Amino acid sequence: MTYASDRLFNEIAYVAYHFHWPLDSILDLEHPLRQRFVEEIAQLNQRRTEE
Repeated sequence: MTYASDRLFNEIAYVAYHFHWPLDSILDLEHPLRQRFVEEIAQLNQRRTEE
């Protein structure tokens, strides 16, 4: 099974936008770790919205 390319691009864009990491660095992340960063960014954004 392959990971949906739209989902992959969304994750890459999300991490790149928030952390300003280069594409190669984000692509080098294993999927579970990249997904964890996406989740952490979402939590940071949620906390910031609630303040």
